Amino acid sequence: MLRLAAPLALALALGSTAANAAPSPFRDFFSMFEQQAVPRQVVAFNGRYAPGTVVVSTSQRRLYYVLGNGQAVQYGVGVGREGFAWSGAKTVTMKKEWPDWRPPSQMLKRRPDLPRYMAGGSDNPLGSRALYLGSSLYRIHGSNEPETIGAAVSSGCIRMTNRDVQDLYDRVRVGTKVVVIR
Repeated sequence: MLRLAAPLALALALGSTAANAAPSPFRDFFSMFEQQAVPRQVVAFNGRYAPGTVVVSTSQRRLYYVLGNGQAVQYGVGVGREGFAWSGAKTVTMKKEWPDWRPPSQMLKRRPDLPRYMAGGSDNPLGSRALYLGSSLYRIHGSNEPETIGAAVSSGCIRMTNRDVQDLYDRVRVGTKVVVIR
């Protein structure tokens, strides 16, 4: 019986995402890549951060949701590429499911081929969920390019698999502190 208790506790800590999966027919496509990403898991975490804090290590390409008692949920993430990496503290000011996307003017200057607006959905680069960070242009969001998780490829946003960002979205509240370290 003890052997079943630990996996059950871990499953409860990590949460079930079956109800939040991407709409069909994309579910199988996303799952194929998400299985290759760093697995979400509860890990030992020795930091000075309060439970509920989100800590992103851009050098490790990991995001930690601090549980307390020396533990955190660890996720693999994609981070800002050379020239777009940043660090500091922000606050989650808004949360959106299947968010619309309007590329910032700075991005449009670099990439005039981008659309000016994309409705939320499986083709949208923000993926299934987005956590908006203060008044900055940065977000923690899902991705329609899950193969980029673990890489430095974004314009400064923190990318997660859609499955992982849905799990984090359910844990995080507006007002949550997000600390990005290098």
